Formats: sequence, C-alpha cells, structure tokens
Amino acid sequence: MLRRRFIRSVGAAGALGLAGCLGGDDRQGGDGVALSGGRSDPAGGSDTDGGARSSDLTLATATTAYDTGLLDVLHDGFTEKFGVRVKTLVQGTGAALRTAADGDADVVITHARSAEDEFIEAGHGINRRDLMHNDFLVVGPDDDPAGIERVGNDPVAAFEAIASSDSLFLSRGDNSGTHIREQTLWERCGSSPSGRWYQATGDGMGDTLRQASRRGAYTLVDRGTYYVMSDSTSLVEFVEGPLGGGPDLLRNEYAVIPTNPARHDVNYSLAMAYVGYLTGREGQRIIREFGETTLFVPDALDDDPPFDQYQPESDDE
Repeated sequence: MLRRRFIRSVGAAGALGLAGCLGGDDRQGGDGVALSGGRSDPAGGSDTDGGARSSDLTLATATTAYDTGLLDVLHDGFTEKFGVRVKTLVQGTGAALRTAADGDADVVITHARSAEDEFIEAGHGINRRDLMHNDFLVVGPDDDPAGIERVGNDPVAAFEAIASSDSLFLSRGDNSGTHIREQTLWERCGSSPSGRWYQATGDGMGDTLRQASRRGAYTLVDRGTYYVMSDSTSLVEFVEGPLGGGPDLLRNEYAVIPTNPARHDVNYSLAMAYVGYLTGREGQRIIREFGETTLFVPDALDDDPPFDQYQPESDDE
C-alpha cells in the first residue's frame, strides 16, 4: 500500500480568493499554490501548441483530492515519466472551474457534475474523463444531539433530524463539490436551513472539520479527508455512502477536464498527457492502492467505457 504523505510541496505563492483547506501543516491548501516535481524546465520552455510557454502544467483542483496527499503521489509519477512540474491551485470545485474558465489553468479535477456540465456547455472544457470516486459521510459529535444514529444510512432523514432539532451544522458555504452535494440533501428533505444552528465556514474541508470537532457540530465530508484527519478530530461518522453500504446519493465522483485550447491559451498537449497518465494503468493503480484503507476507487479503466462521461449529462436522466 502507498502510505499517505502530507508534506510534498516545494513552493507556494499567490492567493486565489478562497480560504485554506488543511491549515496548520506544511502543505498549501485552499488558496495555496503547490509545485510538484523537481525539474523546472525539462522541455526547453515551449510546447507543441506553438509559441514560447512554460513547461509547467497548471492544475486547478478540488480541495478533497489534494488534502489526502493523493495528488502528491500521482504528480511524482507524472513528473518522473514526462519531466513536467505540476503547479497545483488548490480550491473548491466552483473556484477551480472559474480559474480554468478564465484561462488560468490547463486542466481541472472536480467533483460536482452539475458544475462540470455548465463548464463544458459554456465551451471552457473538453474531453472530460471519469477519474475515480469515493463517497460522502455525515459526521458529528459523539453525543449525537439530533439523534441521527437512529435513522441508519439515510442522509435525507439525518438532515431532517438535524434541522428539526436545531442542532449546529457547519456548511463549507463555498460552492465546492461538497457544498453543492449538501445543498442537494437539504432540497431532498424540503428544508431551507437558516438561523443560528446553520453556519457557513467559508473554509476548506479540513478547516471545516476542525471547527465542527471543536464546536460539537455536524457536517458533510468526503471519506478521504475524514480518514486523513481522523486522528485530529473527535467527530463520529453516522451516515455513510455506497463504500460503507449506504445510498448512491452520497457517491462522490471525480473527473479530470482539460481546458479548451480553442478558447484559452493553455498547455493543451501537456494537459492531455496528464489526463492520459491519471486515467491510464499507472495512475489508476496509484489511486487504487493509495491509503491504508480505501479512500478512492479508480473509474477510468473500463472494457466498455460510458460515452456520456465526455459530455454533459442529459436533463432527462
């Protein structure tokens, strides 16, 4: 098994407007910029798209893929194979897609299909590929003031119990993939959360977990971040998604999408090499073996790959 690693960044610069993810360690989260790989200009400073460009690849990524340390391992392998550094802009899904839509990232990793569809339909992204999945968990304090342990693996009933008991719930509130899924759950239970019991942190997943632990609050979290941080919080998992026998409503799917070179001056050739590495045998093996327990399930290798992964989902589905 590949062990989780927490300190792989070799540089940091700039700010992108969103709050951090895993604060308090040597990694760059939230609005951080991390550089992976050792060689700064292995390709001579130009690419096959024409014109002088940096040989670095710029990735805008959802915080949850970065917080676990998975991307560090993947980027080490990519750099070794292609001699290319990956500059990682760590944001929520919404911010990552905005960064790419502005032409400031060559490729994105996200986990909110509805937001991805808008990005593709607007012409900013092409060649979307399914990458991997895990699931979401509803976690909270051990004393369970809302009594959600009684509802079993039913996230809608759990959210109903939290709302009806006015138990403290911390939302990321940042248009991330996690926040978008949380909003779906509130809609499913017919609730419009408001009042002192419902508070938005505006922070990444790691910092939101820390606050929930300190304040005795419930929150929605992806499995990877929860297990990476399990030793530093006192939160208990009450509702699990499909990896724990729960409903597909909590399935958390990740995609990798190159930015459209017809719209933006991006390093498209390197972006496609990156997509190929992550969705090929080596990248998928790293994803499958990463962690001391199953944190992600690889989805790219398929004898009969679904065509709809490349295009927006139909509204009829």
